Amino acid sequence: MKVLVINSGSSTIKFRVYEASGAQLTEVASGSVERIGEEISTVSYRGPRGSIEYKVRVRDHEEGMRHVLRVLSDPERGVISDPSEIRGVGHRVVHGGSEITGAVVVDERVEGVIEKYAKMAPLHNPANLMGIRAAKRVFSGAVHVAVFDTAFHATLPEHAYLYAIPYEYYLKHGIRRYGFHGISYTYVSRRASEILGVPLERLKLIICHLGSGASVAAVMHGRCVDTSMGMTPLEGLVMGTRCGDIDPSVFYFLMKWEGLSADEVYDLLNYRSGLLGLSGISNDVRVLLEEYRRGNPAAARALRVFAYRVKKYIGAYMAAMNGADAIVLTAGIGERSPVVRKLILENMENLGVKLDEARNEDPASHGWVISSDDSRVKVLVIPTNEELVIAEETLKKVRELEGRGGA
Repeated sequence: MKVLVINSGSSTIKFRVYEASGAQLTEVASGSVERIGEEISTVSYRGPRGSIEYKVRVRDHEEGMRHVLRVLSDPERGVISDPSEIRGVGHRVVHGGSEITGAVVVDERVEGVIEKYAKMAPLHNPANLMGIRAAKRVFSGAVHVAVFDTAFHATLPEHAYLYAIPYEYYLKHGIRRYGFHGISYTYVSRRASEILGVPLERLKLIICHLGSGASVAAVMHGRCVDTSMGMTPLEGLVMGTRCGDIDPSVFYFLMKWEGLSADEVYDLLNYRSGLLGLSGISNDVRVLLEEYRRGNPAAARALRVFAYRVKKYIGAYMAAMNGADAIVLTAGIGERSPVVRKLILENMENLGVKLDEARNEDPASHGWVISSDDSRVKVLVIPTNEELVIAEETLKKVRELEGRGGA
């Protein structure tokens, strides 16, 4: 059985194909369609029998999905001979609100929920929905499954997800903390349990998903009890271009002093702030690290603010859970930047965190553990794999339906 995983953006479709053998899933192909809607788009594919790349105009997501089918079924390098070989298509969806708390087969109700929460995730949900609808037309014989980033955080207690504004706005508009990056947290928490050799139900984990979008989650005994992102992905850590936590009055004073509209302030806080705004150089940590090594004070300033915010959340979640067994760092920055990891984790010995600098430079060679042997709190670096989680959830739904004679 083959499962196709789709991550649809506003102008991109990223895909992976997995082969299922029993409970085991093996990635067999991957690729992307980039610059959808532009004059020239790029289709790329990598499979066991070679790669494909070509330029073509792709007008919309349905056309893009047809190019996905084209490369997957290429006679020489593809992995299928007919679309019917794709039995399940898993879709990453960012926001399902409080209405969807697990993987679900896509039907009209699910599409309606995705559309409803587009107002809270305007950059993601509309694109996710375009990908779903396009894929349902191209792979019409497959079971389509939506896997939500917000679902992992459905276990947040009321005292963690409520904002201290009039309760009526929660009831009327659903204004509350939802949390994101949940698919990544699902994979990483499970991997941490495997590496530590301790059942997830006995662990207290603080997981730091540090990429261009960044968040932290407190995971107690397999359940998320707090997370840094809020109703939208703007709250919490400093990110590539997002400001993270900020005094709400800043919004008012920027409008008053700069004459900006609400939309302009929203744009500023989402796309011109964060590492980019602090440094005035770039939102890319790789660029900032090069400048940091050259002694650029603006790059140093941005990286230190970023690291300090992560450190504060780690301390807060240690308090919330009455301790932690392990701190886990994942995603682009967490996985690949020893300098940033050191900035975050240094001077935390009194909290039981002792970083081993040699291990920090090469986590893979040390079993992904970068803390010293006498560190009371273990520190792990774990490469995330969101696509595998989506494939697994999709496979479960396909087999459930087949077991009931519905697919």
